[in-house]
Amino acid sequence: MSLNSVDEAASMHKQTRMNLCRHLVRAAKEKPSLLAVAVQKKQRHIRSLQSLTYDEMTFSELNFKSDHMAFSLLGYGLKPGMKAVLMVTPSIDFFVLTFALFKVGIIPIFVDPGMGVNNLKQCFDEAEPDIFIGIPKAHLARRLLGWGKKSIKHFITVGGAHIGRFSPWGGVQLEQLVKRTPKSGRFSMARFDEDEMVAILFTSGSTGTPKGVVYSHGMFEAQIRALKEDYDIQVGERDLATFPLFSLFGPALGMASIVPDMDASKPITADPALIFAAIARYQCSNMFINPALIERLGKAGLAQVQVQKTKGLNSISSIKRVISAGAPATISSVVRFGQLLSKDAKILTSYGATESLPLSQISHHDLLNTRDVTDNGGGICVGEAIGGVDINVIDITEHPIKQWQNHLCLPPYEVGEIVVKGPMVSQSYYRREQADQLAKIVDGNAIRHRMGDLGYLDDAGKLWMCGRKAHRVVVQTQDKIKNYYSIPCERIFNTHARVKRSALVGVTLDGKTTPLICIESETALTKEAQKTVIAELTVLAGEYQVTLGIVHFLFHKGFPVDIRHNAKIFREKLAVWAQKEMAVSGQ
Repeated sequence: MSLNSVDEAASMHKQTRMNLCRHLVRAAKEKPSLLAVAVQKKQRHIRSLQSLTYDEMTFSELNFKSDHMAFSLLGYGLKPGMKAVLMVTPSIDFFVLTFALFKVGIIPIFVDPGMGVNNLKQCFDEAEPDIFIGIPKAHLARRLLGWGKKSIKHFITVGGAHIGRFSPWGGVQLEQLVKRTPKSGRFSMARFDEDEMVAILFTSGSTGTPKGVVYSHGMFEAQIRALKEDYDIQVGERDLATFPLFSLFGPALGMASIVPDMDASKPITADPALIFAAIARYQCSNMFINPALIERLGKAGLAQVQVQKTKGLNSISSIKRVISAGAPATISSVVRFGQLLSKDAKILTSYGATESLPLSQISHHDLLNTRDVTDNGGGICVGEAIGGVDINVIDITEHPIKQWQNHLCLPPYEVGEIVVKGPMVSQSYYRREQADQLAKIVDGNAIRHRMGDLGYLDDAGKLWMCGRKAHRVVVQTQDKIKNYYSIPCERIFNTHARVKRSALVGVTLDGKTTPLICIESETALTKEAQKTVIAELTVLAGEYQVTLGIVHFLFHKGFPVDIRHNAKIFREKLAVWAQKEMAVSGQ
C-alpha cells in the first residue's frame, strides 16, 4: 500500500470516529438561541398552574456548560474510559453532566432506581464503577448499603449541603467543582469507533436478574437516525419528556426536552395537571410515555374535560406524536387518551427492549383495526419493522444457538421466539458470557438478539406479540404438548366486564403443570359474585382454542407489578401465591 493510500485510509477512519455530542455541537452552532431544555421546578405550594416556573437552557448554553463541566471533570482527576454511576434526578445538572461525560469519554452507568436495593447492589458490583455521581439521597444509600464499595474511588455530590467545596458524603460538591474550574474555550471531545462502548444500561429485571447492556456509539447513532427518519422528528420540536434517558435524545435531535415535575422512577404517581401544564406552556409536539401514564393521563384528561371544560384542562392539542414504549398499552387506554388529541395526532406503540429499541411501530389508528383479532386471542400487533431492522420468529428453545441459519425461521402465523437484527441491536451484555450465549446469535459480521418474547409474523410482515417466553405455560397431555401464551389467554378473559386484568401462571396439581388464571376485578366482589364470574370465565375459556383446557381461576386483591410501567405483572410472584392458595383449598 502506498503512503497516500495509508493517509487516505487513516483519514477515512478518522471521519468515521464519532461522539454523539457532535449533534449537540452542531445544534449549538446552527440554532444557538433555540430552547434545548426546560425543567419544571418543584414547588411545595402551587397557587395556580400558570405560576409554575422552569429552569431553561438554549442549545448554545447546554453546549457551553457541558464543555465547562467536561473540563471540571478532567480537573478533578477523572479520565476517559472510566465508568461512572449517574444517580441524579432529571434537572439541568442531569443534562449538563451526561453530555459532559460523553464528551470526555467517561462511560455512564444508568440504572432504574425502582429495581430494588438488592438488584442495585448487584448491578454496581458487576459494573465495577470508578465514579459515583449522585444526589445526597443516592450517596446515603450507597454508604448504608455498600454500593460499589470495592471499586468506586471518586465521589461527586449534586445538590444538598456542603462545607466549602467538600461534600459530607465524601469527594467533592458539583457546584464547587464547577466554580473552581477556570472558564475555558471549546472542549475537544473524545472520538470513538462505532462499536466502542459509550454507556452501560441495566435492564429493569422485571422478568429476571438485571443485566448490563453494552451501548456502543453506533447504537446511539442508529437510534437517533430512527427517530429522525421513522418517527419524523424535526429540529425545533418540543418533547414532553417523562423518561430521563429518552429526554437526552432531544438535544441530539435539535428538539427541546421539556421535563415535568414528577418521579420518573414511579410515573404512575405523576400529577396529570403538571404534565398538561408543561405541554400547554411549551406547546409540545411530541411525548415519550409509558402505558401507565397513558392510562392515568387519559382518565384525568377526560374527567377534567367533562367537569371543568373551560378552565380545568390545559389544552394538549399541540401534541402531534405520542411514542409509547416499555410494555404494550391496552387498546382501551389508547382509545381514551386519543380523545384528548387532535384528529391528525398519532399514538405510536413501539416494540423493543433495553437491548434493542426501537424495532417496530404501529399507530393507534392501525392498532384499533386489529382489535377483533386481539380480543379473540390473536396477540397484540406491534406493527412493522422500522428501517434497517430484520425481525424473524424461530422455534422456542432454551438452548444456545451459535450460528444463524435462515432455515430456523418459522412460516407466518406460527408462534415462536422473536429474533432481531439491526444497527440499534446490542452486541453483548457487560461481563455476562452465559447471558450472551443464550441471547446472542452470530450472523456473519452481525449479531442477532433473542428478545425473550414470543410472537408471530402475519403474511404482511407485521409482528404480533404473545408474551414473554418465561411466562408461557407448557402442558403435557396424553398425545401432545400444548403451550398457553400470556397475552392471547389474558386478553380473552380481560374482555369480561368485571375483570380489570388477568394473569396466566402455571401451578403443579397432582404432579402435573396446570394453567391457572389469576383475576383482579374492577371492583370488590362477594364470594358469590366471584363464583358467578368464575363460571362465566370457564365457559369463555372453552370457546377459544388458545384457552381451551383452562378451568382454574383465583381472585387476587392487587397484582404485584413493576414500579416504572405499572403494567409488567410479576407472574413469578403470582405463581408462588397461586400454588399456596391451591394447596390451602385442597385442590
